[in-house]
Amino acid sequence: MLARVATLLATVAERYVPSAFAIAVLLTGVTFAGAFAIGATPGEAVVAWGRGFWALSPFAMQMALVVLTGFLVSTAPAVDRLFRAVAGAAGTPARAATLMAVVSMLLAWLHWGLSLVGSAMLVRHIARAQPRVDFRLLVTAAYLGMGTTWHAGLSGSVPLLMASPGHFLEKTTGLVPLTATTFAPFNLTLSLVVAVVVAVVVWRLHPAAADAVVVSPEALDALERFTPPAPPAASTFAAWCDHTRVLPYALGATGAAWLAWYVRTSGLQLTLDVLNFIFLMTAIVLHGRLASVMAAGEQGARLLAGVVLQFPLYAGMYGIIEGTGLARVLGDAIARTATRDTLPLALYWYSSVLNYFVPSGGSKWAVEAPFIIDAARRLGVGLDEVILAYAWGDMASNLIQPFWALPLLAAARLGFRDIMGYAALCFAVISVLVSAAFWLLPLAR
Repeated sequence: MLARVATLLATVAERYVPSAFAIAVLLTGVTFAGAFAIGATPGEAVVAWGRGFWALSPFAMQMALVVLTGFLVSTAPAVDRLFRAVAGAAGTPARAATLMAVVSMLLAWLHWGLSLVGSAMLVRHIARAQPRVDFRLLVTAAYLGMGTTWHAGLSGSVPLLMASPGHFLEKTTGLVPLTATTFAPFNLTLSLVVAVVVAVVVWRLHPAAADAVVVSPEALDALERFTPPAPPAASTFAAWCDHTRVLPYALGATGAAWLAWYVRTSGLQLTLDVLNFIFLMTAIVLHGRLASVMAAGEQGARLLAGVVLQFPLYAGMYGIIEGTGLARVLGDAIARTATRDTLPLALYWYSSVLNYFVPSGGSKWAVEAPFIIDAARRLGVGLDEVILAYAWGDMASNLIQPFWALPLLAAARLGFRDIMGYAALCFAVISVLVSAAFWLLPLAR
């Protein structure tokens, strides 16, 4: 039954869901309408939109590097062999999709960047190992980590921020240790339950062989493959620089020395910049030749088009929501209507809806936190509950929001409408499950 429902949703999505870029443009219009509804003038909204358009450019650059450096690592021969070995465990089509979902959710709990890139690369190997798998479901499974586990895991931006000394709210809130959020029994239990339920759902979602949409051999051949360039016949100094292993290993050793210093002085704080540094140094060493790194980089750059083109539009929406006071109006409405027992559930859905318009990985917390925390204090709700509700909501709507899927879709040569049916059904299951958890959370106080 689940498979039939998902197939129906996929058919509807193929007909009515526009491209990811068109969704970003339409959402911009909806955001403008929301600003007008609270009294902002067209001029004020346009100015706020323009001011915000490039506000998230540093984060966009970090995102682009996560994708590119991850691609560099994944195309290294040793990693390619590892992916092939993992894909070999996909014995049946349903097991292949389930394996992909488990890997995606596990990697996302460790770090969302690992899941975003590793899943995009692994999906190609599983499709080749099990060509009878429904390719739409396989790609959906590769995306599940971004909507189920990442913000509840080790790289969850809001819990990490609130636990970091010197954060912008420390004078007001103090530090909120990760033992109260990421490693809290409630969060760990919910993460495990969600992962198990989602894995079972993916297993049950796989359609019968007659209904499965499989990828053709020609399409499989068109998926991203990488072949390292051969050394030139002429032995010149230029060729030596490009193909010797001395330079990559020397650079890798220098990178390892810096990383050792960083860990000794800053601890294990895996920021996006540090993650990208590790990915880049690892890729350089694993490829072993600068020419191979550059060739892989040129090929991987094709995956960045969606991020580069669309992120300014979402940053513009961020500018409208912040600059016109729309976020504060929504937050005040929650504070007026919620109670001590319903606030966590209300924040979960508030964060989920806002994330659909600004999929910023939690960076919008800087704008929303002051009035959300004020509402929590007035209602007597603990900061740990607020942080977890916000974090779970922030990632939930990723499953029906195309932005974070862009690198994966580019690698798989699919559009968002191709996976929307399966993704929407998974979103519905997860939303019901997590909503129930936050509805029951006050009973544990």
